Amino acid sequence: MLKVAIIIGSTRPGRKGEAVARWVHELARQRDDAEFELVDLLDFNLPLLDEPMPPAMGQYTQPHTKVWAAKIDTFDAFVFVTPEYNHGTSGALKNAIDFLYREWNNKAAGFVSYGSAGGTRAVEQLRLVMAELQIADVRSQVMLSLATDFENYSAFKPAARHEKSVKAMLDQVIAWGGALQTLRKK
Repeated sequence: MLKVAIIIGSTRPGRKGEAVARWVHELARQRDDAEFELVDLLDFNLPLLDEPMPPAMGQYTQPHTKVWAAKIDTFDAFVFVTPEYNHGTSGALKNAIDFLYREWNNKAAGFVSYGSAGGTRAVEQLRLVMAELQIADVRSQVMLSLATDFENYSAFKPAARHEKSVKAMLDQVIAWGGALQTLRKK
């Protein structure tokens, strides 16, 4: 069965990403066409990229990189839950992505973003990164507004309409993730 990671893309104290990711995970677990796992960047304690060789070489030397690589390698697809900070994704998520290369290749990705403009600009940047990593990113995405989906800009209370967006995004991630399995088995 297809394995999909729902990656919490913020490590900031008081972050909203954990509540958002848990909501996505609960909706995803209602499906029977894939296995879903929450992956929290906080659990990996990745420093600022500290590998001496480019990730494309696959010559990881740091224990934290090897643990991160082993985890990411087990998945067929990803849902990145990202905040938007200053029109971009979080530094923690970009750093975690940059640690690896081959482990991301020929897999699918979807996005759930949140911010003052729904996090759309963070996703625009991530789509460029996905192309370089040979990740097929899907068109459907979930955009959450700090003003309307968070009570007092803090407590996560998503509008019911977003569940349809999550379903559409997951449908595409699972379809593409399954299709790309053939490329990884060569």
